[in-house]
Amino acid sequence: MSRKNISQEKIIQSFIANSFEKSPGATSLADISEDLEIKKASLYNHFESRDAMYDATLEYCAREVATVSFLPEKTIETLLSKKPAAFAIFKRLILRYFNIYEAEPLFQIYVFARTEQYFNLPALKIVRAETESICEDVFNLLNALSKIDKIQKKSEKELRDYAGIISSIVIQQRDLYIANRKETVRQNPESGAGSLFALPTDETSINKTVKLVELVLKNLITE
Repeated sequence: MSRKNISQEKIIQSFIANSFEKSPGATSLADISEDLEIKKASLYNHFESRDAMYDATLEYCAREVATVSFLPEKTIETLLSKKPAAFAIFKRLILRYFNIYEAEPLFQIYVFARTEQYFNLPALKIVRAETESICEDVFNLLNALSKIDKIQKKSEKELRDYAGIISSIVIQQRDLYIANRKETVRQNPESGAGSLFALPTDETSINKTVKLVELVLKNLITE
């Protein structure tokens, strides 16, 4: 492959894909150059060092994760017009959110950031920012449901406390879900990481998440 046919983004994507198989620490420049079918020295035309590549990869992960939201932009507007039940809308959003994380390359990006959060502050910041975003989305949803009398009127602090509980459930269960899905892919190497997207959705795990969230919502549902 000629130099003009590769870019920093392609190198980063290769780094993430190889890290999915081996781990970021175990992925070498030779792995990436072999994947891209270029000489290892060509990587230095784009990054001055492996550390620079690693830092750029985390920046890439941060941008991609930031594009994902638990609450789509028009959901609040829909709530105010159609007034769906709280249980129903949370179920739809949880299913949607889990499905988003089965799409490539977000699935691999998720694994990269979550793996590195224990070793690298920028990776931890990615995880923290995502957690805060989900919590804020859940709070905004609960606030909207309160305004249309689908849940009890609560103070902002109370709603934020409930949002923290619900978002923690969603994040914890999603992390377990994705970890299990990754292991499924690892045990079926003949199909590669991309096989994840051909696998049937694990509805058992999603239904468990929905039930846990419903237990919390029962404390808020208007009599």
